[in-house]
Amino acid sequence: MLELDRFLPYRLSVLTNTISAAIASQYAERFDLSVTEWRVLAILGRYPGISANEVAERAAMDKVAVSRAVASLIKSARLKRAVDHQDRRRSMLSLSAKGQKVYDQVAPLAKRHEERLLSHLTREECIWLDRIIDKLSLIEAQHLAD
Repeated sequence: MLELDRFLPYRLSVLTNTISAAIASQYAERFDLSVTEWRVLAILGRYPGISANEVAERAAMDKVAVSRAVASLIKSARLKRAVDHQDRRRSMLSLSAKGQKVYDQVAPLAKRHEERLLSHLTREECIWLDRIIDKLSLIEAQHLAD
C-alpha cells in the first residue's frame, strides 16, 4: 500500500505548494499576480529573451498554464514579446519596464521568505538540502532523457 504521507513526490509537492502559497500571500493582492505569473516574471528576470516553451521547461510547468500567464502578463503590459530575427517562428519574451518594476519589488520579498525558511536549518543542513535537491533533479532529468 502506498503511504501517501511518506511518499516523497507527494511530500515535495505539498511542501512546494505550501511555500508558494506563503510567498504568494505577500505579492498576490498587492501586485495582482498569480503564482504562475510570478514564476514567469522570475524566470524572465533571470533569463530574458527566451520563449514561453523555454520558460515552461525551466520551471517544469505545464505549457498551457505558462501560455495563459504570458498572455495575462502581456495584457497587463508586464511582458514584451518580440520575434526572433534568426527564427521568425519563435517569440522571445522579456520584462517590460512595468514588469521589471514588479520583479524588483517582489524578488526581495521572495528572497526574504527563503532566508526566513532556511534560517531554521543549520549551515550543514542547508548544504545537504542543496546537494540532495541537485542530485534528485539530475536523477530525474536523466530518467526523462532515457
